[in-house]
Amino acid sequence: MTIEITLPDNKGEQTPHNEIKIDLNVRRSLDGNYLIFDHIDIDIVVMPEKNKVITFPKESLSDVVYGAQNRMFDYLVKKGIIMPESVQGGSVYGALEGAYPESTTGYDADKMVMLSLSKFIDEERPYFAYDKAYQQQEVDRVVEPDEENSTELGEVPHEDEKGSMGKNAQGKYLPGYF
Repeated sequence: MTIEITLPDNKGEQTPHNEIKIDLNVRRSLDGNYLIFDHIDIDIVVMPEKNKVITFPKESLSDVVYGAQNRMFDYLVKKGIIMPESVQGGSVYGALEGAYPESTTGYDADKMVMLSLSKFIDEERPYFAYDKAYQQQEVDRVVEPDEENSTELGEVPHEDEKGSMGKNAQGKYLPGYF
């Protein structure tokens, strides 16, 4: 969904040439929240009524997910969007949230949050491409191995004795191995 953001110029006027279009995979919930699904590891919820941004893990919580959440909130804090003292764990397992203040500069705070999130996601896109290529490389390695890592059927020689459990002369397992 394309979101159009019109920012005021230096005189406080909104004109068509001040319009910025951002393209995000975003939906609107029934209560007016913005649900952003562009990131590969996290889902982002912008709550304009409460002036909050909340992130949720897409799958399960891991170091990778926490790293993405941490990078996002660091980015938003450095840009002056999120108040640093407000970043905390959310009420749902694995969620992180942060609050943003009302704007005193004439800019719409909700639009600035959406614009900043779009720029953060754009900075993360090379990571998405790398992760997708790496996963495809691993699938190809297993499904279509090269000559060095593959054998034809019957090429592997059989040995008389295999495994770690020894047998005695009668072919019975030695005591103490079970």
